[in-house]
Amino acid sequence: MVLQLLHRAGARSTHLHLASFGAIGLCLTLWVRAKTVDQEQRGNAERRALFVGLWPPMLWLIGEALREPK
Repeated sequence: MVLQLLHRAGARSTHLHLASFGAIGLCLTLWVRAKTVDQEQRGNAERRALFVGLWPPMLWLIGEALREPK
């Protein structure tokens, strides 16, 4: 049902695969940026990077599900 809604909304597997790569880049950027903040805020910044790091596999798998014929 969700996949049908995504397909009708115009989302294609390529879009989600590219979003997955973008999330990897965002995660790395946030992680590097966490090293530049002071010690008091570093824990929160690292948790944010780890949270974003969970997105790429999910986006990739949704993209794979959209690619499969129904």
